[in-house]
Amino acid sequence: MSKKRELSMRTIRELLRLALTSELSTRNIGRSLGVSHPTVQKYVEAIRSAGLDWASVEKMDDTALKSIIKGARGRQADLSRPLPDCAYVHQELKKRGVTLYLLWQEYKQANPDGYEDTQFRKYYYDFAKKVDVTLRQHHKFGESLFVDYAGHTIPIHDRVTGTVSQAQIFVAVLGASNYTFAEATADQSLPSWTGSHVRCFSYMGGVAQRVVPDNLKAGVKKACRYEPDINPTYRDLGAYYDIVIMPTRVASPRDKAKVECGVLVVERWILASLRNRKFFSLVELNEAIRELLVILNRRKFRKINGSRESVFLAYEKATLKPLPARPWEFSQWQKATVNMDYHIELKDHLYSVPYVLAHEIVHVRYTSTTVEIFHGNKRVASHAMSLLPNQYTTIHEHMPKSHQEYVGVTPSKLIAQGKGIGVKAGELIEYILNDRKYPPQGYRSCVGIIRLARNYPPARVENACARALSIGGHSYKSVAAILKSGLDQQPVINKPKQLTIAHENIRGGGYFGNQLNQN
Repeated sequence: MSKKRELSMRTIRELLRLALTSELSTRNIGRSLGVSHPTVQKYVEAIRSAGLDWASVEKMDDTALKSIIKGARGRQADLSRPLPDCAYVHQELKKRGVTLYLLWQEYKQANPDGYEDTQFRKYYYDFAKKVDVTLRQHHKFGESLFVDYAGHTIPIHDRVTGTVSQAQIFVAVLGASNYTFAEATADQSLPSWTGSHVRCFSYMGGVAQRVVPDNLKAGVKKACRYEPDINPTYRDLGAYYDIVIMPTRVASPRDKAKVECGVLVVERWILASLRNRKFFSLVELNEAIRELLVILNRRKFRKINGSRESVFLAYEKATLKPLPARPWEFSQWQKATVNMDYHIELKDHLYSVPYVLAHEIVHVRYTSTTVEIFHGNKRVASHAMSLLPNQYTTIHEHMPKSHQEYVGVTPSKLIAQGKGIGVKAGELIEYILNDRKYPPQGYRSCVGIIRLARNYPPARVENACARALSIGGHSYKSVAAILKSGLDQQPVINKPKQLTIAHENIRGGGYFGNQLNQN
């Protein structure tokens, strides 16, 4: 018996968003995300039994959401029996000697709570009636927008170098009115793909309930018949415009017949018309496409009254969802591990997160202007994007208290605070800072000496610093030890300097200097 596939938290959240905020059926939601409708019902019932709405779920981190779902599963049994895999049954029946009764026995052995033989056969016979029957799809107004790239490209010539690049043609078609949008892009990358969507929505003045793309790499990270893994950036676009992204099944052209037809129309009425023109920029090409696009949408239908534009304006435009106040801004996602200094690295710059997340894995969403860092679906940090390499952007509150104390500390401030205790204290702090190769290395020792004045009278700390200077104890530990033992209250005994002994067998520095010069 195969192990059940676990849904990712990203998929579960999208499932709940669609179920709790839209009027889509569980079957349509399941198709959008590549999961069965009983699975959709199971997660939705778990949340509703907990009395939660989407606003509450959206604010939860992954751990809290998992505990609610897991708790709901423990409290109630699955209300739906496992459905037989009719496609598998249909395929197995083609093999010699295999019967429906044998397949039901195997199904029942794997699913003891499953359906009995009669119901099992009914499910299969209903399925078999529909196998290989072409479904004529009737799309409701404002329901679906089909998107894809045309198979043909248009060459763009560089005026300076003479090199030729091939422009890709993005095509979008509304399901009910067939109202069409097309534009040229430099490539089929993620920025081009999502940018075409934004411009398409703007051209149409609204968004449909769902967008149906092919399993293009820019939109779908990993194509799968049952659960396509939608790119996080593309999913962000869907959430921003409150639409369902429903990729077609792999190798199922009938799922996107509408856009296939739209692509064919664009190739015949736009690309073919431009075949003898020479273009030197994308801007120039898109101006030509936009002119022909107006003509295409105004062309009269052959078999019914009206045109794409007239049907769109009369019926479909009013059913589209309104556009947000601002267009969606392109963003990208990546994983990052928080360094031990509670910073993550993005494009050679370092950004801080709360220090408690050191060594944790976080998700980073960044645009051209902002950087957002998430942990467990909660935003834990936000920064302005910086292009300075090998530099730090640090928020004061992200630092441990022990580190916050040193923010804004400078050698001059430390020396001034030391002189506030006494002259010798200032001298000792200045010596410590100058003695270090890098002054901040001595900050901790200097702050420690200054803090001793909180527990001891400043006069005693001054005497202890004087004694430390006389004995070469240039550290916090030396001053603290002098104060603890009370040596600061005893007079300093200055030992006489030892005289150099003159003797004929003792060679001085001049001798060694001459030896070096001779060598």
